[in-house]
Amino acid sequence: MDWLADNWRTVLDLSLSHLYLAGVPLVVGLVLSLPLGWAAKRWRGSYPAVVTTTGLLYTIPSLALFVIMPLVLGTKILDPVNVVVAMTIYTVALLARTVADGLLSVPDHVEQAATAMGYRGLRRLFGVELPLAVPVIAAGLRVAAVSNVSIVSIASVVGVSQLGNLLVDGYRRIIWGELLTGIVATMVLALLLDLVIQTLARTLTPWRRAAGARS
Repeated sequence: MDWLADNWRTVLDLSLSHLYLAGVPLVVGLVLSLPLGWAAKRWRGSYPAVVTTTGLLYTIPSLALFVIMPLVLGTKILDPVNVVVAMTIYTVALLARTVADGLLSVPDHVEQAATAMGYRGLRRLFGVELPLAVPVIAAGLRVAAVSNVSIVSIASVVGVSQLGNLLVDGYRRIIWGELLTGIVATMVLALLLDLVIQTLARTLTPWRRAAGARS
């Protein structure tokens, strides 16, 4: 605890950096996954190709991806953009299937009823299908959030500052207070992101709360 008391500003700065590196890709990855998931649902024959292709992206070793990004993007090795892009790729790999499964979970009779009421195309997608798919998508987002927080820690190996720095430095210098702080801070950050996603999901699905209250 003495180490944390003396270095809390550093921990706060690294936590904010970690949140940025894990959170921004979560949002961007979701936005990119929406059209992919919709395409897989709209054209059912494309579902295996979309799921398989995006799933393969997740098999790329994170450290290798962090090293390759500067060569692909033309950025410097220490540029946080490399990590953001790499984590966005991992997020899409996890969420493309989740979005597709979420949209496929909407019953056909609900879609038919929405169409009969004049909901077509994008209006039906955003007004009916996506809201009903929120629980499934939120579950995938929670997995992606925890995964991002965990993988981002590896970026300390390539010199990008975040909570992983505490783990590497604490282990290298055998400073148990620093090492323990890094572990706990990473876990807390993952729990906070999970809580935010759960709260947003409940906010976007008020009918589920009402159904729960009636039961």
